[in-house]
Amino acid sequence: MNVPDQDRCWMQQALELARRGIGVTSPNPAVGCVILDSAGQLAGEGWHEYDLLEHAEVVALRVAAEHVGERLRGGTAYVTLEPCNHTGRTGPCTEALIAAGLSRVVAATIDPNPTVAGRGAERLREAGIEVTLGVCQAEARRINEGFARWIQHKRPLVLMKVAMTLDGRIAPPAGQHVPQQPYWITSEIARAAVQPLRWQADAALTGVDTVLADDPMLTDRSGLRRRRPLMRVVLDSALRMPLDSKMVATAHDDVVIFTVSSDMQRIEELRKRGVRVEVFPAEAGRVPLGKVLDLLGEEGILTVLTETGTRLNTALLEGGMVDRIHLFVSPQIMGSDAVPAFRGMTHPIHMAKVEVERYGNDLGLCSLLKNPWPKDSGQ
Repeated sequence: MNVPDQDRCWMQQALELARRGIGVTSPNPAVGCVILDSAGQLAGEGWHEYDLLEHAEVVALRVAAEHVGERLRGGTAYVTLEPCNHTGRTGPCTEALIAAGLSRVVAATIDPNPTVAGRGAERLREAGIEVTLGVCQAEARRINEGFARWIQHKRPLVLMKVAMTLDGRIAPPAGQHVPQQPYWITSEIARAAVQPLRWQADAALTGVDTVLADDPMLTDRSGLRRRRPLMRVVLDSALRMPLDSKMVATAHDDVVIFTVSSDMQRIEELRKRGVRVEVFPAEAGRVPLGKVLDLLGEEGILTVLTETGTRLNTALLEGGMVDRIHLFVSPQIMGSDAVPAFRGMTHPIHMAKVEVERYGNDLGLCSLLKNPWPKDSGQ
């Protein structure tokens, strides 16, 4: 679509406001709003934070009313997500925009929430407000991919992170790696880029094999604000999780182990240390990945970052459970005896529209594998 420069400029400002909500809005979407007065001058700004309740539009309207008063009437709102038209924890944003007397609303994208999904724009038009949709749509949708997946399917978006060599290896051959000591495939610069991924996620998931090999903390060390601690999830069929592991030692109701084991003594030992243990019936002797994602979705987890080994990487991809993949590739070759990132794939995975970044000598390759936005949610 042909977008006027002014619309693009103000929407970019609204997107920056929306990004301030990352980490503090889940399980709601991150939304930013900019209000212009009737003369086209900036009147108010706002963004959403879950614990503060008010949506971005309401915050921006209140600021604008205080600053410009009656000049707000005939103004314009730029909002990164279609305004809601239903009552949830708060009232409809559409009614607040109508009551303010605005003449135009520019929204970056339709809301993927089936309760809204075009109805907000329809309500505004019924009230005589001009509505423009699709300005900076791709950027707006990227911010709320997790919300789009969860609000429609009650499952989190799965972002797979893999650090590997040029020949697809994630660890040296057996005997060349000291157990429970991290072996860094990528540079410190690339490893630092993982922390923002953890900050944007509600949960990080790994397997017990990775814990036994590397003894990771799996914490968010970005230093950025979070509404709730990063949930650290371990898939551990036989409850081999070491009691002296770093994750157990630092557990404060933020470590969850999914298992198919009924070893109550072991379960109680873990629970005494602040680790939550969830027991599922086995599927092919393993923890059922789909049921894990279902339960995380029930608990309002919008995005899961996976940092797993060969078996789980392969199972997640083969099961069609990965929405976005981020590969950190180091310019080294380990050879066929080293541990592969994937093994036994029955069909190729195609990465379309690959984003490429450089981290020192390492490369980052990122691609959306499954679009979480509904197919009919265009402009």
